[in-house]
Amino acid sequence: MFITIGVLLVLIGMILIWFHIPYSPVTRGFQNDIDALMSQNQLQINNKVFTEEDFSSLPAAIQKYVQGCGYIGTPKMSYLKMEYHNVDFSQGKSGPTLKIDYTQYNFISEPCRMALIDSSMFGIPFEGYDYYQNGTGGMKGVIAKAITLFDQTGTDMDKACLATFLAESLFAPTILLQDYITFEEINDFEVRATITYGGQTASGIFTFNEQYEMISFTTNDRAVAGTDGSMEYIPWSAICNEYQLFPSGIKYPTKFQAVWNYPDGDFVYFDGVISEVSYGHEQ
Repeated sequence: MFITIGVLLVLIGMILIWFHIPYSPVTRGFQNDIDALMSQNQLQINNKVFTEEDFSSLPAAIQKYVQGCGYIGTPKMSYLKMEYHNVDFSQGKSGPTLKIDYTQYNFISEPCRMALIDSSMFGIPFEGYDYYQNGTGGMKGVIAKAITLFDQTGTDMDKACLATFLAESLFAPTILLQDYITFEEINDFEVRATITYGGQTASGIFTFNEQYEMISFTTNDRAVAGTDGSMEYIPWSAICNEYQLFPSGIKYPTKFQAVWNYPDGDFVYFDGVISEVSYGHEQ
């Protein structure tokens, strides 16, 4: 009996050590993917900085956004990195709300988005990996650094991930100049954007305020996964506000929400403050 108790205590000790050491297979895999993408997704940029002429064929609202946010004269980026800390993240309308750290990279030569969720559930590490690469999207959740809770893939997920990439395109204006994206002016403060890649097309509407800060993106091209694994298309919105001017001379929103617009009311499942925005540029 004492031997059994001793073995159990050793196992519990080993599990606790595993939970608390910095190493994680998910995090390591994410970083390996990012390192590879940084070398693979290089843009061939002849003119190294943004000019007004670059955006002259785009709707006026986008031109005013790019100018007002300070991008003109700054280097063109080949990828975007955004970080959030202590985000309120809900696991579905009836699921728990977690505090998460969220790190994402958006690569531009081809639509590509990688994001890592770092959190815990009841003291047990929980990690999520959202990915969109080569036209394939997915969302994977891992608990205790080793046990896969879910791994959602399929054409609906491909389209949802492409729509998410589109929603964030204004944060990295090099995206706006790529052939895979087009724009249509609706009125002075609304622009419809469409992205086509990997056999999928997604579209949505950007809305700007009177200062031509982008305050929302709405789309019908994202599906939400049900508890039974089914996918249902629900209107989805990304809400941005509280723009601030950063030392780089660029103005960004500091608050970001992701919202499912259900018929019975909006459900905010991602409510965070943008901690840092940075870019990778051509050497």
